[in-house]
Amino acid sequence: MSTTTETANNPQADVYNGEWTAGVIGGIAGAMVMAAAIIAMNTPTLAVAIPSLYTLAPPANVGLGLFVHLSHGAILGVIFAALIGVGEFSGLGARVGVGVVWGVITWAGFAALVMPVWLGAVGSPASPPLPNFAPPSLLWHLLYGVVLGVIYDVSEDIA
Repeated sequence: MSTTTETANNPQADVYNGEWTAGVIGGIAGAMVMAAAIIAMNTPTLAVAIPSLYTLAPPANVGLGLFVHLSHGAILGVIFAALIGVGEFSGLGARVGVGVVWGVITWAGFAALVMPVWLGAVGSPASPPLPNFAPPSLLWHLLYGVVLGVIYDVSEDIA
């Protein structure tokens, strides 16, 4: 009797056996590119709003905001890896496409709906209106999704 577990043709095994690492790598890379765009367009988002989620601001602190933002990027990258595995999406184009959709979902769900409620609940001075469907934020999340999809595809075999 064999104790080996069969993982062939099991998309869930892909997440458990390493593709989640590609999700973390892609998620951090996407969050870094997104953070650069945020800094270029609206630094207070990264310096006040994002760290305020965990009552780490004010005062404004880009470093704490970046830490929180990269952490969120990594976690959302793991969820992306699970979606890729379950949907059995392969190839750069498909993964970038899923990344774009994931960017829109994270923008609409987290940035536009959850973040305003959460910031209001913690009493942040950076609390935006609800809903907060801000076009610059959509751009930032699309950048995240594209970079996530590309880096995931490139790194899944080496992760």
